Amino acid sequence: MLPWKRVLRPLAALLLSAAAVTLPATAAHAGTTVHTGWNDYSCTPSAAHPRPVVLVHGTLGNSVDNWLALAPYLEARGYCVFSLDYGQLPGVPVFHGLGPIDQSAAQLSAFVDQVRAATGAAKVDLVGHSQGGMVPRYYLKFLGGAAKVGSLVGIAPDNHGATLSGLTHLLPYFPGAEDLVKATTPGLADQIPGSAFLSKLNAGGDTVPGVHYTVIATQYDEVATPWRSQYLSGSDVRNVLLQDLCPLDLSEHLAIALTDRIAFHEVANALDPAHASPTTCASAIG
Repeated sequence: MLPWKRVLRPLAALLLSAAAVTLPATAAHAGTTVHTGWNDYSCTPSAAHPRPVVLVHGTLGNSVDNWLALAPYLEARGYCVFSLDYGQLPGVPVFHGLGPIDQSAAQLSAFVDQVRAATGAAKVDLVGHSQGGMVPRYYLKFLGGAAKVGSLVGIAPDNHGATLSGLTHLLPYFPGAEDLVKATTPGLADQIPGSAFLSKLNAGGDTVPGVHYTVIATQYDEVATPWRSQYLSGSDVRNVLLQDLCPLDLSEHLAIALTDRIAFHEVANALDPAHASPTTCASAIG
């Protein structure tokens, strides 16, 4: 039997999804009014970091809450940092990333063009968590993004779908459940392994030429499971397991992107490989 913690976490994610689509449109959230140091369109990229970094949140995330730690971490290292909201459903505030993923990728495309126009940068780098590490791949592959992106860093990305510790395998046993998910939260349905969206995305190879890919996974992931399915295949890919860098790191699917400075250090290495330094347990205080 699975430990209670590993069962309850994905169940909580499913319950949160259901709750999100029933929230009234007038619901307030402090995260939507927080003034942050990123998304500064007057930021001029430096010679050391000429590509702005665009952060792409995960399912049920938003442009602020997902990045309260990583955005300042990258800003402090001299990057122009931006983040967007995508995949909004009508009448559902705060909890985004629920709309059809091909449409979310189009929103990302428009946002990248906006950042490039404001900063004068020819290319950006993308850093995404969970669905946000996979959505950019559609943009790169089908929407012309490869010419505008230098690197894609996926933090616990569900590149080949998310089974929620096997819970999605139970959907066929509940008549109408999968149709309900497709109708109410198409972004979730697109992430079920074997979906038409994922079949299209991964047909013909995981990557496109000209972009450097990094995947940072944790063996304690309970959402993008099995965790090895996060890895990409390609000629310019670095797949990293967090516990290979620090065996003591117990971060799961959320913590790896929200608070884990060891993962953040590896993100910084991926963005600037020429000045990379070894990522170890000590990176947590670096």
